[in-house]
Amino acid sequence: MLKRNIQAVILGGGDLASGAAFRLHRCGFEILIVEKEKPTAVRRNVSFASAMYEGSWEVEGIEARKVAEPGEALNVQKKEGIPVAAVEDFRRTFTRDKNEILIDARMLKKNPEDINRSKADIVIGLGPGFKAGKNVDAVIETCRGHYLGRAIYEGKPAPNTGKPGEIAGFSEERVIHSENAGTFTSEREIGDKIGEGEIIGEVAGRPLKTGIGGIIRGLIKPGLDVGPGQKLADIDPRSEREYVNYISDKSLAVGGGVLEAIFHLS
Repeated sequence: MLKRNIQAVILGGGDLASGAAFRLHRCGFEILIVEKEKPTAVRRNVSFASAMYEGSWEVEGIEARKVAEPGEALNVQKKEGIPVAAVEDFRRTFTRDKNEILIDARMLKKNPEDINRSKADIVIGLGPGFKAGKNVDAVIETCRGHYLGRAIYEGKPAPNTGKPGEIAGFSEERVIHSENAGTFTSEREIGDKIGEGEIIGEVAGRPLKTGIGGIIRGLIKPGLDVGPGQKLADIDPRSEREYVNYISDKSLAVGGGVLEAIFHLS
């Protein structure tokens, strides 16, 4: 049986990061998530990053709680939870010379200059921007398709296409991006039913309309300042409301790849 004091630091608390955290937590790892003070996760219902706004947040029976120092994190872990620390607090009080496992799940989709293989005993990256054997020990494929969730130990994953994965035959139509910079506002909620062509929110007073109808699966936190082209919302055309509260098949597949890589590299 895996000992329970193996520490895994996960950079990022969005839906893919949360899929990895969920898998590792279920297998007995002690998790610490590091996030921005104002996360931009879209699938907030299934993102542990939401603890940064709410103080605590539960995803499929696992509670994450915002912490500011190691003692608080340890108390959360003792209660079978996942601590979430702000980036600045992590740098100030948590950072050790070397972590056991470091997982970069920020989905920057470009080479992260602050990550290299000397940062931990095992360093794993999710998606584009990483090269196994160079800046990470393994990279997990995040592109939907035949190779989704595969752990790569030499080379790169598929490049970022900028095109969302298909759900029920819809791809780009189901994702809404900002057309301009400004503050995002919305009276909608994740889980709401919405029709094609309806307004889901505004950026600096400019309305954003849906390309398809369905259930709002993801919605960035209203009140945040956003930039042009930023992802703001995700519509699920399958119209199954309960799906918004469950980690996606993609996130679980990626989490499985992380788990494999850890055991393989150990």
